Amino acid sequence: MMNAGQSRPSLMIFYQFDPWRSSIGGIQTVIRNFLKYAPASFEVGMVGTGAPGDLLGQWQTRFYGTTPVQYCPIIALENDDVRGRIPTTLKYTAALRRYPMAADFFHFHRLEPSLVTRRWQGEKTWFVHNDVEKQLNPRLSPNAILWQMLPQAYLWLERWLVPQFDYLYSCNLSAAQFYRRRFPALAPRIHQIYNSVDTEIFYPLEGTQADQQRQALAQSLGLSSQTQFLLFAGRLHPQKDPLRLLQAMARLHRPQTHLLMAGEGELLAQVSDQIQILGLEAQVTLLGRVSQDRLAQLQRVSQIFVLSSAYEGLPIAALEALASGTPVVTTDAGDTPRLLTAACGRVCLDRSPEAIAQALQDVLDHSTTFSVAACLEAVQPYTARSVVAQVYQQMWDRWISRRTLGAREGSLKKGDQGAGR
Repeated sequence: MMNAGQSRPSLMIFYQFDPWRSSIGGIQTVIRNFLKYAPASFEVGMVGTGAPGDLLGQWQTRFYGTTPVQYCPIIALENDDVRGRIPTTLKYTAALRRYPMAADFFHFHRLEPSLVTRRWQGEKTWFVHNDVEKQLNPRLSPNAILWQMLPQAYLWLERWLVPQFDYLYSCNLSAAQFYRRRFPALAPRIHQIYNSVDTEIFYPLEGTQADQQRQALAQSLGLSSQTQFLLFAGRLHPQKDPLRLLQAMARLHRPQTHLLMAGEGELLAQVSDQIQILGLEAQVTLLGRVSQDRLAQLQRVSQIFVLSSAYEGLPIAALEALASGTPVVTTDAGDTPRLLTAACGRVCLDRSPEAIAQALQDVLDHSTTFSVAACLEAVQPYTARSVVAQVYQQMWDRWISRRTLGAREGSLKKGDQGAGR
């Protein structure tokens, strides 16, 4: 367990997952990037989850890449892609009460755990990962989150908890503007931050390698060597609306096009049923949960990465696609439409299955319009190494400033005491 005020600054990260287990999600990827690219000048820790049977509440040193991480699992979680009867966030928050701690910096990726940390000493930052106004709107995506049933209660909770944060970082411009309106006195603390993509993992293939690996994938799935792959990667969850994507596939009428769906979630049974109802068994493969390296391979060989979401922040899977040289087709959700150009993607202003199918058709029919170079140019500002390094540098500067100020105040106090003698 770490403490504040040591010879180097300490950062503690809170989120309900285990970075060493396979898990698809934007928040998970952001945290992994902060672990992987943490400078040696920082001591990094995380409070997360363990597998059933793991020893809970015990600190252990693990390595994420070359970064030593002080890790403490506080709840057991079999599958973080599926919601239980009791929301995981509530179980995690309740368990966190038993482990008070101190650090120079605390990073939160959900609001609820900060219920028990209001009196903890350290600089607190909350990362906002979605367009909150749309997330709370049940008309856009019914049953996406429990708070849709009690939106006013959630907004009241924000009123109480948000003032404790020294910084609020939003990957979504609309969310940043929303919080500046809600908390005008806190506006200087509210900033937009880029989500980031690890370009050491996600990168394009050269020459004919993509075609060769695409044909190998088609062969492994018993498909024609001429198969064109579409990729969906994310939780099978109302926010991502995979059922709408399947309805679009049924309207595409391209037998050589095959949809790969990577991820798990509470809609798995409905997705499986819908595939059969729509007669798409030969055109859709459910891959389940895949590793990050496997996802990178799939991104590189797909013709299109597709998002059918009701709302988003800035989905990292879209950044990963662009970094792999793969164009993106997306609904008008989150900040992805702000970074796409005509040479690296299409935005469906109408979220109907017909509009999504038409956008997919346009990209497949005019593939020469889209280039790897355009995809890489669009994603260049979002590389993990540079984005994460900037955040850590700002934290370092603030830590040095506080230590310098504390030393100066200590000297003045000693001087006053000497003068009194």
